[in-house]
Amino acid sequence: MNFSEKLTNLRKQKGLSQEELGEKLSVTRQTISKWELGQTSPDMAKLTEIAAFFEVSVNDLTNEEKIIKEATTNTNTSNASSKTALIIIVVMLVLAL
Repeated sequence: MNFSEKLTNLRKQKGLSQEELGEKLSVTRQTISKWELGQTSPDMAKLTEIAAFFEVSVNDLTNEEKIIKEATTNTNTSNASSKTALIIIVVMLVLAL
């Protein structure tokens, strides 16, 4: 499964339209559409934001061999787990560079 398929699946699991996801990520619906069609890809900063929004790692989004498990829809995530997720993302970005 590639990035575009993963993004589409994650968006649908959250019950969001392309327009709604675009608003949450501060991009247009057309940008979301192009990402989902595989016509363009987000930059690293936006990829990190997408991963944080869906509570998955950047590696999960970009590694084609890994299948994303159903994203959590729990909006009451504690601050501790949010900080842990952010730390993991930052570490993965540093390792990727």
